[in-house]
Amino acid sequence: MNKIKAIVTGGAGFIGSHITDALIQEGYEVHVIDDLSTGKKENINPKAVFHQASICDFNAIAPVFRGAGYVFHAAANARIQPSIIDPRSSNESNITGTLNVLVASRDAKVKKVIYSASSSAYGTQKRMPLHEDMTPNPQSPYAIQKLVGEMYCKNFSSLYGLSTVSLRYFNVYGPRQLADGAYATVIGIFFRERSAGRPMPIVRDGRIKRRDFTHVMDIVAGNMRAMKNKKVGNGEIVNLGTHSNYSVVEVARLIGGPVLFIPKRLGEAKETLADNSRARRLLGWKPKVAFEDGIAALKELHKLL
Repeated sequence: MNKIKAIVTGGAGFIGSHITDALIQEGYEVHVIDDLSTGKKENINPKAVFHQASICDFNAIAPVFRGAGYVFHAAANARIQPSIIDPRSSNESNITGTLNVLVASRDAKVKKVIYSASSSAYGTQKRMPLHEDMTPNPQSPYAIQKLVGEMYCKNFSSLYGLSTVSLRYFNVYGPRQLADGAYATVIGIFFRERSAGRPMPIVRDGRIKRRDFTHVMDIVAGNMRAMKNKKVGNGEIVNLGTHSNYSVVEVARLIGGPVLFIPKRLGEAKETLADNSRARRLLGWKPKVAFEDGIAALKELHKLL
């Protein structure tokens, strides 16, 4: 019996590599597309077929899609601050790259595209929790670009009959998270600095800035359910978040150690808090990793206990 072919763009990255692992564990033939601009070759499951290519190069990636059943589009120029510094580069990857993936998927007649969307599309809202029917209020080029990706997914479902679903991730953390460079996550940075014996840097609004931190394994579970579930596939937008949040200062306290306050940054919302009722209803998904447990596991991984 032939294995079902699945493609993971960004499969050398933080989230994409974990999705790849889950697919291989369930017996899929997995093809990873990654240009290694931020991904790491050591993250790629040795059982996956690796294609080093940029999603911005349509001719390079299109042949990989032939015979594919499912596509997980996790490749992106992630993070808000780099998009503010260089909006053209992130636009090329996050919009043109996403369009290339959708066109290649349409032409290959894949069964479903699962798109890694972002809670940054909400921006600043007057009410919490954040639910999918709210009017988006993106406040950075990155947030705009990820929102456009959702719109393209919906458009390809209605216009071409390509099955798509957009999963809005809320502040994903866990093993393999980026700790260095412009795309490092706050928790990755905290563990990097603690491991080096340095104070954890917190922007000056860190006492009031709250985030809904979601463990990468819960994100992977949501992706797998979105792939298999026939209730989604018409361009739906679904939050993947825990419906609980923590201030950046509280995160630092959980990790433990000295902190250093740094200047405030532009383009970031003060709070994220997911309404995950749609994910529960449509996908039968709910988060399983409590934040305290996830941080404790990372402390053990980094030998900080």
